[in-house]
Amino acid sequence: MQAIIDFVLELDKLKGVTRKTRPLGLDRQENSAEHSWQIALLASSLAPYAPQALDMNRVVAMLLVHDIGEIDTGDTIAYAEEGWQERKAAELAAVQRIFGLLPSEQAARFLALWQEFEDAATPEARFAHAADRAMPVLLNLANSGQSWRENGISYERVVKRIRPPIETGCPALWAYLDGQLRHAQTQGWFGA
Repeated sequence: MQAIIDFVLELDKLKGVTRKTRPLGLDRQENSAEHSWQIALLASSLAPYAPQALDMNRVVAMLLVHDIGEIDTGDTIAYAEEGWQERKAAELAAVQRIFGLLPSEQAARFLALWQEFEDAATPEARFAHAADRAMPVLLNLANSGQSWRENGISYERVVKRIRPPIETGCPALWAYLDGQLRHAQTQGWFGA
């Protein structure tokens, strides 16, 4: 029992990892715990639009664990273009440490879910990636491009980063976002 309590209390640190987007109506950055919770619900809500039948429990579990490494590494804006290999190595070390607080069977299960998400080789992982990439876009669209403008993120850079995983994981979601992003471009919601 103590190992589980120690693990859950370690996870509380995810609430202190700030991201670049703001929650709707709030004058602060969202945190990674909020992001993970929200994308788990987004994926669950998008289940009817999945390109095939999926194990939604696995999708949600992946989304709940996918950013846990940020407790040690912090968050990097999704549109960053350099340093991904180093970042992923640091995240792997972080999740091994954090999941290592648990009994070995539970640690192995969570690490396997994290790795499945990272590999994006299963339909569930690809669907999870679609939700993960979509949520910051949805918040930016609802906030008139707040983090895109503040961080100098262009329309082309957004589309280059998010289109492949969203179009692969949930084509219907990409079809929706494509039109929304084009409209946002006409509104001047992107950085230079």
